[in-house]
Amino acid sequence: MRILRGLGPALGAMLAGTALAAPDAAMQERLAPCIGCHGAGTSEAEGVPSLGGQLPDYVVTQLFQFREKQREAPPMNDVAAGFSDDDLRAYADAVATLPPPSRSGPPADPALTERGQALVAKHQCNSCHGPDLAGRDAIPRIRGQREEYLAKALAGYKSNARPGYDPAMNEVAQGLSEAEIKDLAVYVSRL
Repeated sequence: MRILRGLGPALGAMLAGTALAAPDAAMQERLAPCIGCHGAGTSEAEGVPSLGGQLPDYVVTQLFQFREKQREAPPMNDVAAGFSDDDLRAYADAVATLPPPSRSGPPADPALTERGQALVAKHQCNSCHGPDLAGRDAIPRIRGQREEYLAKALAGYKSNARPGYDPAMNEVAQGLSEAEIKDLAVYVSRL
């Protein structure tokens, strides 16, 4: 596994967190601007990912990448610029207490569901993201994520505009057509 420059040792120390507790009042106050954009579990803002149900190791990795400008995603680079390692861990632990995203609306049509299931099996999405795509360790929850966010992320991995903390997603996305990216995004967002 290739680790991005500088990510290994510093991130390793931050990933040595402990069991999660509900954020205290001060942390809830610090988390309020995050919730203002990302929602309290489910994002209602187009292009802004839902953070609910994300695991703390994934969140701390993303915040680290934003802070170090290893992943460009305005305004997150500016938001994370002044964070200490302890801040990254505190935010990650607090975000991880948000409930998983919920979705209302009609289910995907059966043909799309079948295509989505086939793509998940073909590309072995559940081997990293877990059997129900709810994530594990530093691998994100993708189940129930916003459709357009998933499509943009996959397109970013395919074009190598979005680096992963290892090249797995960039490699997997190379074999996806635009139609497959759309099908995967629609299917996974409706789980």
